[in-house]
Amino acid sequence: MRSLALRGAGSAGSDGAKENCMAYQALYRAFRPATLGGLVRQEHIVRVLQNQIETGRIGHAYLFCGPRGTGKTSTAKIFARAINCERPIEGSPCGECAVCKALADASNLDICEIDAASNNGVNEMRDLREKVQYPPVAGRYKVYIVDEVHMLSDSAFNALLKTLEEPPVHAVFILATTEPHKLPATILSRCMRFDFKLIPQADIEARLKEIFRSIGKEYEDEAVAAIARAGAGSMRDSLSVADICISYSRGKLTYRDVNEVLGSADFAEIARLGESILREQASDALTQTEKIIGSGKGVGVLAKDLLVFLNRCTVAKTCRDGNAVLNLPAEMYAEVKRIAEGADGRKILRCCDLFAGLEADLRYSTSPRIVLETAIVKACLPAADCDLLTLVRRLDVLEAKLAAGVRPVAAESCAVQKEAAREEEGAGAKAEWRSLVSEEDAPPEDAFAPPPDLFAPRRSESVNALLPENRRKAGAYFRQALRKTIKNGVLFTMCQDLDTAFEGDTFLLSTDNETIYRRLNSAENYKNVQAALASIGITAFEIRQKAAKKDSLQEDIEELRKNFPDTPFEIK
Repeated sequence: MRSLALRGAGSAGSDGAKENCMAYQALYRAFRPATLGGLVRQEHIVRVLQNQIETGRIGHAYLFCGPRGTGKTSTAKIFARAINCERPIEGSPCGECAVCKALADASNLDICEIDAASNNGVNEMRDLREKVQYPPVAGRYKVYIVDEVHMLSDSAFNALLKTLEEPPVHAVFILATTEPHKLPATILSRCMRFDFKLIPQADIEARLKEIFRSIGKEYEDEAVAAIARAGAGSMRDSLSVADICISYSRGKLTYRDVNEVLGSADFAEIARLGESILREQASDALTQTEKIIGSGKGVGVLAKDLLVFLNRCTVAKTCRDGNAVLNLPAEMYAEVKRIAEGADGRKILRCCDLFAGLEADLRYSTSPRIVLETAIVKACLPAADCDLLTLVRRLDVLEAKLAAGVRPVAAESCAVQKEAAREEEGAGAKAEWRSLVSEEDAPPEDAFAPPPDLFAPRRSESVNALLPENRRKAGAYFRQALRKTIKNGVLFTMCQDLDTAFEGDTFLLSTDNETIYRRLNSAENYKNVQAALASIGITAFEIRQKAAKKDSLQEDIEELRKNFPDTPFEIK
């Protein structure tokens, strides 16, 4: 008797445990909204549906599309009950009338849900087309909710088309999909389309806190924010993560608990790795990577965590109050802020861009660890990379050195070589300038101001053009000094046309253009030329106009006659 009683007690306890297991529902099911007012941030859809229910203008076909977990199926179920309710309240079913109670029974067939992912053949749609003719039992409408409708085959769409176009007066179709672009245009044109949007993180956090309070679960605000970020705009995904976190944490739900559930690497380790990358310390970065992967974290998870950290650095670097966006614990945000402030903005942007493209590379790679380590080394060695952001950053470094007075090697000789090259450009450019310059239509004095020369000698340096080794380059030194000291583009351009030479210690500036000769001898221009020459040690100079050239054709004829005296010539 005792053993029998014990077996009976054990059986009862087992049955009780089974009942408790069966009684539990996932959060996204237990807290599914029952009214249109309970939907989170889909006001543009709620308002239209409420107005249709209040005015009785019910359509025959609806298309609910949008990302997963944004309330498409929940809205369809609420709307299906509301259009049958005898006394709807603000567009939502009252839940008290006879129709609402009848529709709450799972055996009622007035609301029929069809999973198109598993019932996607033409035969299922033909069966639906035959059953739709039967009138509803309890309410005014017979509602068919077709979930994942984009999974139907082409034949099934064709079978559904005519019924969808002209259904019986008592039939209402609600199609739900995450990929509306896969639906035929003939189906889309026969439906009233409603696009559901992703739910903002703040609204997901508010809903999660409401649910945690209702079930008596204590939490940290940072933990709720982490769950909401993991949901990425999907309420159902956020509730699924929250369900796991509640089971993981017996006491107060903390930020660390959420990270453990999500499988993220430790923040301190990721911060050290990110700082090594931003400081371009390749050895330390690879060592830290080896440590994190050795602890059991996957390559894909590490790449994602690193991208999240770099994104946080971008926010901290850009926003005045970055933690209002990130919602991190104070000590964590302080660390992110410190690392971001110590890094160049373009460097952070380049690393974000580099690791954002890494996800696709890892997906199809057979050696993901090598791909990750290559990306880390590439981020640490910008000098070995040739992308645009890297080149801009290297240019910034060069400009910073120039501003600090650190000139590139042989900068002065480079400038002289450039000036000498300008002298040898040929007579064609000179002739073009001479043909354009005239007294009447000369351009303004500052119209062609030359760009600054990054490689010009600093003002503290002087060049003595009278030294024997510098006389050959005196013309280049003169133009260089003119560019540095005189802000007159027209004068600089005219001097490009001059021929230079020494006659003893007198520096000669010669031109065969009368207009240029007269303008250079004007009081202001002469003074500027004198100042430029004085800066390179030349005080004695003269501006000359060359003698007019003889007729070149006549000279050529005389030369031929001199060289070939016995040959007769005929000029035509």
